[in-house]
Amino acid sequence: MAAKAVLAAAPSQPLISSFSKPRPAFQSSFVGLSIKFPCQSTQSLKLVAASRSLTIVAETKKAVAVLKGNSQVEGVVTLTQEDDGPTKVDVRVTGLTPGPHGFHLHEYGDTTNGCISTGPHFNPNKMTHGAPEDEVRHAGDLGNIVANADGVAEATIVDKQIPLTGPNAVVGRAFVVHEVADDLGKGGHELSLSTGNAGGRLACGVVGLTPVQ
Repeated sequence: MAAKAVLAAAPSQPLISSFSKPRPAFQSSFVGLSIKFPCQSTQSLKLVAASRSLTIVAETKKAVAVLKGNSQVEGVVTLTQEDDGPTKVDVRVTGLTPGPHGFHLHEYGDTTNGCISTGPHFNPNKMTHGAPEDEVRHAGDLGNIVANADGVAEATIVDKQIPLTGPNAVVGRAFVVHEVADDLGKGGHELSLSTGNAGGRLACGVVGLTPVQ
């Protein structure tokens, strides 16, 4: 009977061993899953954040100036700026004599005494007069617009020194079309470094914000 008891107990050893091994294996797989979940969550958040950043739309600002004067010269100037980029200036002026005419942004939006009360060129950096592409220039130095044989001048100017917002914003200042060509500060005249010797002021208009359409 004792021998039979020993034989009966012998198969119980591997049975106990095989039962105890799956326990740590089960715990290991469970722990692995608990670590993996937050990683997937973090990656998902990063993907969502990245996709949202691509949907940001640039802010567009727009302004307009209607030019009038004591002569037959008149026109419209439209300014558009995307975010903090350069300002695009679309100009159309009629009633001019054929040829180039100085075109500037002046300090004040004051037309109580006609275009003369708009003051000097807009010059926040205290520079001398120059061409739009010069490093030394007034911020308001936009060069010349050229009228065709019908007296119509159309131009598009892109400039970084005439923003629609910020400390040097041009809203509330005035555009002026001049009688003759601007010598861009290189004419050697006594007025070359202040006005470009561009002559009288034919028409002007105050810059005001307008809805973006």
